[in-house]
Amino acid sequence: MNITEFIDTWKEALASDITPGKREILQRFFKTGPGQYGEGDIFLGNTVPAIRKVSRLMSDAPLEAVEAMLSSPVHDHRLSALLVLVERYRRNRKDPSARREIIDFYLSHTSGINNWDLVDLSAPKILGEYVCQSGQPDLLETLSHSENLWEQRIAIVSTFTLLKNGITLPTVSIATRYLTHTHDLIHKATGWMLREMGKRGNEPLLLQFLDRHAAVMPRTMLRYAIEKLPAPLRKHYLDLKSTVK
Repeated sequence: MNITEFIDTWKEALASDITPGKREILQRFFKTGPGQYGEGDIFLGNTVPAIRKVSRLMSDAPLEAVEAMLSSPVHDHRLSALLVLVERYRRNRKDPSARREIIDFYLSHTSGINNWDLVDLSAPKILGEYVCQSGQPDLLETLSHSENLWEQRIAIVSTFTLLKNGITLPTVSIATRYLTHTHDLIHKATGWMLREMGKRGNEPLLLQFLDRHAAVMPRTMLRYAIEKLPAPLRKHYLDLKSTVK
């Protein structure tokens, strides 16, 4: 089977497992209208489990085919390509050169990782894993300085894997940089990572961050960050925010 035939087979597999009515729901949910963050994105109407099933079947796809799918205007194609990369990265845990090839491919194709679910379902399990094992948080710092919204989200969401392994500095560093960010999707992702930091045995560090920054944090970021704290603490930090006009 040549590359073109392989890609066609992959696309046909996704097209054969569409959930009726799902396309319209996803188009609205992922804000694909004019001026919205997902403007122009196209959905087939697959569920994530259906895409995972197809991706497992295509996990040995040549990178040329993965590249073609990740360049597709169809969201389901791009997600399937990323899930193939996630599976390939997991399987090659004992092959550093294969993993480095996947990392280089991932970082050179971020233009196709252009919605929040594409970031969240791939970044921690590929880039986050790599940074955790290689000790190269500078990769995330570089992405956090990008002018691209999705690369910025990749940077903070990738720290989820580091947090699971007790590494907190990159989360704190990037979260501090994002205090003045203007986009809601970054506020949500950053608050989520701060919340995870607190949940994973680092509540004193979370409280220290909040004591220093709660009054100036974007409100959505703050609400996400404090979600698992006791009610009196949540009120305390929200009150700090309310005193700043």
